[in-house]
Amino acid sequence: MGFTSPEDGGHALDLSAGAARGLPVFGVALRYPAGHVVPRHEHPYGHLIYADRGLLRVEAESGQWLVPPTAAVWLRSGVPHQLTAPVALQAHGLFVREDVCARLPAADCVVHVSGLVRELIMALARADNKANNKAASSRRMRLLGALLIDELRAPPVLPLHLPWPRSGADSQVRHVCQALLDNPGDAATAAEWAGRLAMGGKTFHRRFLQSTGMTFGKWRQQLRLMSSLTLLMQGIPITQVALASGYDSHSAYTTAFSKQFGQPPSAFAANT
Repeated sequence: MGFTSPEDGGHALDLSAGAARGLPVFGVALRYPAGHVVPRHEHPYGHLIYADRGLLRVEAESGQWLVPPTAAVWLRSGVPHQLTAPVALQAHGLFVREDVCARLPAADCVVHVSGLVRELIMALARADNKANNKAASSRRMRLLGALLIDELRAPPVLPLHLPWPRSGADSQVRHVCQALLDNPGDAATAAEWAGRLAMGGKTFHRRFLQSTGMTFGKWRQQLRLMSSLTLLMQGIPITQVALASGYDSHSAYTTAFSKQFGQPPSAFAANT
């Protein structure tokens, strides 16, 4: 969240007000239209990114995340990242002072957003940093920030992370990953991908595992399930979502989705 939406000029965020007050946690709330991309940028703060409606894609060297309204992405300070809004949404970004980050996860991850955490995020992101009574406002923000940090300590990590080959890693594997990201329903097998890249099947599997930390089959399934969240939130019928995501049937997709996310796709769609 380093830039405003195009409707507001698309300029770089000015975080000086929050930083000048020495607040441990402060934030912003921004609306992004469907398809909007926030260019790669970084912050000298820990960064919690949350969308209260819609679905936000966060990309960093450590991976990619698709974030529904029940989760938020936590990024360590100084991590370059890019945001994509597949659907129109309102994003809330909180910035955590580096000395406070030691109390939060040491790795970039997705965390669960409970009802209380959601309200804390929204209150902190929408706080008026230019309020007349700055002393009272700062005290309130410090209390809200302290409670949020306490709630986020040792949070459960959610299965919304997609490992991505780092820059400089195997370029052929990066090509495969990008092609599948662009078309999650691509039915090409590992053997077919190996043939396209003029390498043996065992070599392809070994290089894919080395580059992503996951087998080709597991990685592709995770990609398909994560990508399908966008379609579900757009109200597309589950059978169509299943086919578009590379599954042969409604039941096969539902089984895989339930195993990954702990609920069937119909329940996810009803709650977003």
